[in-house]
Amino acid sequence: MKRPILILVFVTMVWGSTFPILKGLSQCPGLDGMTLSALRFFIAAICLSPLLFRISAATWKAGIGLAILAFISYVSQAWGLSYISSNRSAFITSVNVLMVPVIGCFLGRFPSSKLIAAALLALLGLGLMSWEGGADWRGDSLTFLCALGNALYIINLSKVAADHKPLHLAASQVFLMAALSLPMLLFTGKSLPDILTAASGSWPVLIYLGAVATAGMLALQSLAQGKVRAEDAALIFSLEPVFAAIAAYFWIGEILGPRALLGGSLVIAAVIWAERQSSAQPEKLKRDDPKNRS
Repeated sequence: MKRPILILVFVTMVWGSTFPILKGLSQCPGLDGMTLSALRFFIAAICLSPLLFRISAATWKAGIGLAILAFISYVSQAWGLSYISSNRSAFITSVNVLMVPVIGCFLGRFPSSKLIAAALLALLGLGLMSWEGGADWRGDSLTFLCALGNALYIINLSKVAADHKPLHLAASQVFLMAALSLPMLLFTGKSLPDILTAASGSWPVLIYLGAVATAGMLALQSLAQGKVRAEDAALIFSLEPVFAAIAAYFWIGEILGPRALLGGSLVIAAVIWAERQSSAQPEKLKRDDPKNRS
């Protein structure tokens, strides 16, 4: 179980690094949330293009729902960052740490009291981290939509990930998200020369967003979440604002004050506590199994 957990922590670290990058790019003329997301998806699709004709029909089918949820999540997050700080965006996005178990209850999966307590502790830490950011109803609403889409994505991915090749499942989503972005770009009225002009000078970070943070991390997330419960994955993802705050401090100079440091410590403590409880449970079941008694 340790390897999937470490993979998800690494995924979360990479995702956290994207918040200040997206915040900085969103300030560039012509790079709104939809344009940024579309460029990200196209770059990811180019990276995974060798797999286009190797994906099974079953994987394409599974990728449709995941792609729609991921598309909503990525675009709303990028748009929201035009109005709020990267630290605040990371906090609101990580509200899915509670959304996932709540939605799971409606689906008949009830988390343990310890997991709920850990989620509440993580949420308290996230709240402290966001204390120093300013509110904006547009940015907050868009980012809350991102959190909801992300929570539903995590739940659905945990259901289907084990049945498909991780790289193929990631590729199906990337191709579909790139296809979804085309009509959205046409709706904005921007031409290809306009987009390329707006993106000039930003290609290194755009390639990082597309190749590493999208194509690479979707594949790693698919690999790991086939072996991790959705509720546990969501709790690990609550580390995202911790990594985002660190990256924002060094990348764009957002202040990491005493409240943020305390909040980050609480989030880390909540994740470690929850994962220790989760890893201890299989051992207890193994000891209690009559077959293992002498």
